Amino acid sequence: MCLALPAEVIAVDAETETATVSLGGVKKTISTALLETIEPGQFVLVHVGYALNLVSREEADATLRTMRDAGLIEAAVEGNLAEV
Repeated sequence: MCLALPAEVIAVDAETETATVSLGGVKKTISTALLETIEPGQFVLVHVGYALNLVSREEADATLRTMRDAGLIEAAVEGNLAEV
């Protein structure tokens, strides 16, 4: 199963089109090549190392809450977001 997870952007490197995101305290560098603009503090949907699109904080919170209730977040974080 493939999932896109919402994660908070904590740093952006426009020169390399990458950003550092955080989910559950786990930080990962992802590509931002698919987005026109991105800033720290925003939330993005991340799939296989790419930011697919921006989402609101409310949408990110609701999605993460649903995924936690289903037991999916723990699996992703324990796997160090390797499949994200």
